Amino acid sequence: MTAVLILNIKISLVFVALVLSSFLIFIINKRFLTKNLIDKVKKRSSHSIVATRSGGLSLFLTMLIISLFFYASGQDIYEFSLLVPLSLLMAVGLYDDIYNIDFKLKFIFQIIAAKIIIDNGLIIDNLHGIMGVFELNRIIAQLITIFFIVAIINSINFIDGIDGLAISIVSLFIISFEFFSSSTSDLYNLTLVILFSILPLFYFNYKKENKVFLGDSGSLFLGAMVSIYVLKILSQDYLIKDEYDMNKILFVLSILIYPIVDIIRIVFIRLFNGKSPFEADRNHIHHLILKRVKSHFTTTILITISSILFMVSMQLIF
Repeated sequence: MTAVLILNIKISLVFVALVLSSFLIFIINKRFLTKNLIDKVKKRSSHSIVATRSGGLSLFLTMLIISLFFYASGQDIYEFSLLVPLSLLMAVGLYDDIYNIDFKLKFIFQIIAAKIIIDNGLIIDNLHGIMGVFELNRIIAQLITIFFIVAIINSINFIDGIDGLAISIVSLFIISFEFFSSSTSDLYNLTLVILFSILPLFYFNYKKENKVFLGDSGSLFLGAMVSIYVLKILSQDYLIKDEYDMNKILFVLSILIYPIVDIIRIVFIRLFNGKSPFEADRNHIHHLILKRVKSHFTTTILITISSILFMVSMQLIF
């Protein structure tokens, strides 16, 4: 491809993703409202107005439509085989948004999706010196990779409890992935599609009426997306500026610090109280902050800024 063609593709991706996402979020939200598929206000809910859990479906369809167009035109803007696990988790999440399924079933599908991602060549087969361990054998590498993928997916799902938080953290992660890469990654086009698909959702997420949430379809979809980026970072073909082996692990920890800390904390609290790690409650860090500041926007800003400061500090130190 010529430089001009590549630039034209990137501009097209940005424009189409922004417009198509805005259109789909609006249309699908209206469809959900018509069918009365609303997110009912419960005791543990953080909202008190009419809202739909249709954001994830809109984001996924935006990516799918753009991908199918480029696939039909013979242009591989990213590895299209990744659509399989992403589609699977989005579908499972959407079914859960509408009909509510048991967490065990979602967990099983997460493992299946993780195996598909591994079969696409994304696997943690090197611990980069943690506890003196470098290369891993195939079976252990697959088990560790499945654990990491499932953990990342659920960590993103766990922080999707207040307006704008999950999409802010995911956006920060993806931007950091590209910014700190030594060269343009092979996921760059996918990054553009995801970021500019998410952008309109901020507006719909903070609306005063007929709000649009990610839903499980969105949190599982974006969680799987983040896990793919993490596996790219930990693979040998991704280079961080001025990297050394351990820096890859620290890099992932630095930009995913909030979901990592939150999921570890909440799982231990629930187990200590004799509850299932997947039983929803309002003990997350963002819920505790929300109780004090009384604002979803302020809570999201505080957590996002804290995450940025921590990430920058880690980069300066290491």
